[in-house]
Amino acid sequence: MYDIIVAIILGIVEGLSEFLPISSTGHLIIVNQFFNFTGGFANMFDVIIQLGAILAVIVYFRNKLFPFGSKKTAIEKKQIWMLWFKTVVGVFPALLIGAIFGKKVEESLFNPTTVAIALVIGGFVLIYIENKKRKSSINSLEDLTFKTAFLIGVIQCLSMIPGTSRSASTIIGGMLFGASRTISTEFSFFLAIPTMIAASGYSLLKGGVAMTAQQYVILGVGFITAFFVAWIVIAKFVKYVPNNSFKPFGYYRIVLGILVLGYFLIK
Repeated sequence: MYDIIVAIILGIVEGLSEFLPISSTGHLIIVNQFFNFTGGFANMFDVIIQLGAILAVIVYFRNKLFPFGSKKTAIEKKQIWMLWFKTVVGVFPALLIGAIFGKKVEESLFNPTTVAIALVIGGFVLIYIENKKRKSSINSLEDLTFKTAFLIGVIQCLSMIPGTSRSASTIIGGMLFGASRTISTEFSFFLAIPTMIAASGYSLLKGGVAMTAQQYVILGVGFITAFFVAWIVIAKFVKYVPNNSFKPFGYYRIVLGILVLGYFLIK
């Protein structure tokens, strides 16, 4: 029963943090430490439940993601296919870098200290970007070029460092390359789909065969919890983004990073 409760808590943490620029992986590592939920299965659990959150994106944005259906015009279908092509281009750098350095990064950097430092640095970057006066040149997904999608994908690779945040890195990348806050956020959602499906599939292939029936149940509970919580967060976040700043998330990251660093240094 204790493991089920931990799975629910971790699912809530994942659902709340996956699409906000505050690092879901960083939060999961911190919470795992508090519950002493560590080891090979815990690492795989953290990756797989992210797939639950990604499923929430697919369901929420299904009209923008699926080019099928008689109600869609030929132009709409073409735009959706183009969005998918841009997403594939954007995810390529992460797949390549992840395949080469993923295992080394996981072994060396998945710890609370790295998370805390990355949270603080990312917080300052978010605040800097929001304070910088700029004019958005990309105000629709159709305006997003393949080159810009690729460059955002390169920036996304920074999220391999736990605590950096995949969402934060892609949103910051989009804004740096001229995309509006809204378009940067939407493309971040879409870019998460192939990125996390690939990461989850790889993790499941590595550890899924050795799992017990109880571990499958724990994984299922975390997955379902993450899905429903993420769905709610996405719905709220897309309404928040157009008229609000990311500064509060920057301040949150800095405060949390300092608290975590202090806690684990004193412990």
